[in-house]
Amino acid sequence: MKREIALLSVCSEYKPDRPKGGACMKKYEIMYIVKDGLDDESRKAEIEKLHAILTSNGAKVTKVNEWGLRNFAYPINDMLKGYYVVIKVTADKAALDEFARLTKINQNVVRHLITVDKD
Repeated sequence: MKREIALLSVCSEYKPDRPKGGACMKKYEIMYIVKDGLDDESRKAEIEKLHAILTSNGAKVTKVNEWGLRNFAYPINDMLKGYYVVIKVTADKAALDEFARLTKINQNVVRHLITVDKD
């Protein structure tokens, strides 16, 4: 009981969005890199699939910024280029955990990074 009260007080400091269940949702920025070998249609489908992972777990994608094809600073898995995407989301921990789990096993995602959005 005390733990729940502490969690709610921490969440109320940030004034996050609260869905029906009352879970604490914060703003995050997620950057991920998709393989460069995909054609336009399959790349768009892959990006939509990744966003669907978040939205199906209760998150809201608020902004999508596709940086496009960029060179890596160093080779990653024998690749020299990747398609960068940066998104801003409002999500809870469960949605982020599921996104991280599925992107780790997705062969089309080279890397991903989730950070707290301070804006």
